[in-house]
Amino acid sequence: MKKQLLFIAIAGLFTSIASAADLYVRATGAGGAYTTVSAAITAANNGDRIIIQPKTDGSAYIETLTINKSLTFVSESNYNKYFIRGTININPAAGRVVTISNLNSGNFTIYNVIATGATTGGRTTINLFNCNLNNVDTTPANTTTNMSGCTVGGYVFFSHGRMTGNRALRMTAYNTSSDTSLSSNDVEVIGNATTSTIANQQTSYNFKFYNNFTAGFGVYSTKSGGSSEIINNTVYEPNGGDIAPIYVSGNGNPGSGGTVLLMNNAISFVVAQTNACIQNDGVVVVTASYNVATNAFVVEGPVTQNNNSGSVNMSFNNTAYTISGGNVNAGNPATVYTDLDLTRNDAGHYGGSNSWANYFPADNGGKPQVNYLVTPRAILSTGTLNVTGSAYSK
Repeated sequence: MKKQLLFIAIAGLFTSIASAADLYVRATGAGGAYTTVSAAITAANNGDRIIIQPKTDGSAYIETLTINKSLTFVSESNYNKYFIRGTININPAAGRVVTISNLNSGNFTIYNVIATGATTGGRTTINLFNCNLNNVDTTPANTTTNMSGCTVGGYVFFSHGRMTGNRALRMTAYNTSSDTSLSSNDVEVIGNATTSTIANQQTSYNFKFYNNFTAGFGVYSTKSGGSSEIINNTVYEPNGGDIAPIYVSGNGNPGSGGTVLLMNNAISFVVAQTNACIQNDGVVVVTASYNVATNAFVVEGPVTQNNNSGSVNMSFNNTAYTISGGNVNAGNPATVYTDLDLTRNDAGHYGGSNSWANYFPADNGGKPQVNYLVTPRAILSTGTLNVTGSAYSK
């Protein structure tokens, strides 16, 4: 009986593997391909891959898509993007995984990638790799969004997931309602460039904001009793604002509380309504250490400080995303924060093991791209080596 059950299980596995298929989309229908992406989605089964041929004249497939299956979308032409002009609606379902690579949405702000609702009884996962997008809104509950190597003309709003190596106007971890099927991973925003803020306004997860080049951080709510981190970022705001470049406010949200660690950040901003580098309304416990600023290092509200420095000579470039000067070797000297060359941590987005250099250039000659890598900086002979990584191919 055991042998028979084992055979049935193995046979079922091979049946599942064999069922995955490649479906082609070509504007001319050459080779029996579908002429629209929508038609391919209708014909596809869960686990299939839809391979889209970019149109030779560079024009778009003009269609609004509804994705209601676990599917992968890729370009038929290596390293070239296919152009879809229309909103992409991803319907949620427990265990559904939708991966979109090499999509170009064009410069049309009304055409976005959207998760259409909350997932019940599990989680929906959305992967966006090497795409040019307008806006991303995947805020419904129980949705994980992993985005890497993308350029987003507008906003990215997501309830949970990992953002690495992207350029966007702004990014916000935001939940319309708390998750009921929790992920085991934190919210991670690592190695991105934003012209406006990176923010957290979700209460289900701790967040880790590492090695970004941004105009500022906003923390508007936190996981109750949680512990979150803003480490090794470059914060450059050349225009005056009404709040500090690092702004922490619970806003009376019932999920607020816990702690936020601010460490190894390099800061420069034009003083307008406040001259503070950090503001905290006191709902969240804030600790700031080894941060450096071109401004006087002023804080508003309760902030526990040590080893922060103001009036530091640094040069910032928000086009080339570079920083130089007094940030070098100014970060926490502990081994765990050492740079990739194993020297003392440089404050700013190139410092530490999550260095900006891990994620940019995002398009390395059209080659496969490592989009996440975590390795320990110190290994004990009695310890276990844990390495986590992921990549995608273009």
